[in-house]
Amino acid sequence: MTAILDARGLKCPLPVLRARKAMKEVAVGGLLKVLATDPGAPKDFVHFCETTGHELVESSESEGVYSLIIRKSA
Repeated sequence: MTAILDARGLKCPLPVLRARKAMKEVAVGGLLKVLATDPGAPKDFVHFCETTGHELVESSESEGVYSLIIRKSA
């Protein structure tokens, strides 16, 4: 099951901070889908994954909403 974090309307750094907190509830190997409208979110989540070891599985944008799927590492 994929957990979903709706961070639409939040500005940097709130989407990443909320995702960091939400990842604590995700099992190792599990997925967190983040929905964000901040244009910096894709870049922020690349950096987040590089620093935490989590894997950015997918990053897409549709009608101004960024969808980022992150797999939790050990």
